[in-house]
This record gives sequence, C-alpha cells and structure tokens, in this order.
Amino acid sequence: MAFVFPAFAYIVALISDAVLIFFSIFHVIAFDELKTDYKNPIDQCNSLNPLVLPEYILHIFFNLLFLLSGQWLSLCLNVPLIAYHINRYRTRPVMSGPGLYDPTSIMNADVLTTCQREGWVKLAFYLLSFFYYLYGMIHSLIST
Repeated sequence: MAFVFPAFAYIVALISDAVLIFFSIFHVIAFDELKTDYKNPIDQCNSLNPLVLPEYILHIFFNLLFLLSGQWLSLCLNVPLIAYHINRYRTRPVMSGPGLYDPTSIMNADVLTTCQREGWVKLAFYLLSFFYYLYGMIHSLIST
C-alpha cells in the first residue's frame, strides 16, 4: 500500500466535496427561507453571494488535481458541472460585486424555484460524488 498522487487528489476531493455539500445544504435552506418569507431577500443574497466564488474555485481546484493525476473518469464526471458553473457565472445579472443572486429578482417565483432546484441537484451531485471519491481513494490506495 503506497501513498500516490491520485490518492492525494481523491483525499483533497473528498474533503472539498464535504465542504461543497455544506454549501449546497446552506443554499437549499436559504432558498426555502426566502420561499416562506422568513428572511429578507437582501440579507439572504448578501449571505449567499460570498459563497459562490469559493464553491466554484474549490470545485475547479480538485478537478485540476484529477487532471494532473490522470483520473480521467472523475474529471469527465465533473466537466458538465464546471461548464454549467462557468456559463452560470458568465450570464449572471449585472451586479456591483461578485455573486449570482440579485435581491430584486430572486423573489420572482420562477427564479426562486430554479435556484432551489439548482441547489437540490447540486446537493445530489455532491453526495454521489462524495461516495465515488471515497471509492476512488480506497481503490488508489489499495491498487498500488
């Protein structure tokens, strides 16, 4: 049993994915609070927008590790979400700071439903990825 770079990439991905799961749970809860009028949209967007870029950077970082370690299947599974993140950030509303969520349009029913659905889909993807990365880490540690 040897510690190799793919195992390191999977360990980093596993820890990062746990953080991304918490980000997704926070997003889902935040959009549910907006849907039930429990919180003010300005306050909610001010707490959600600072998490957007760290989420994207963290996701791209461990995929760069997959690229450098030659874990092509793991990279290919993540490429659609990376492309979605890039497209989503490129087509975001015009705002003064970084982030995706505009307080003036977030309360539209279709925008709120879309954001909530996006949060649930990301949560499901990150949960499935967590178990795949756990398997990949164990496999890379045992196989070498």
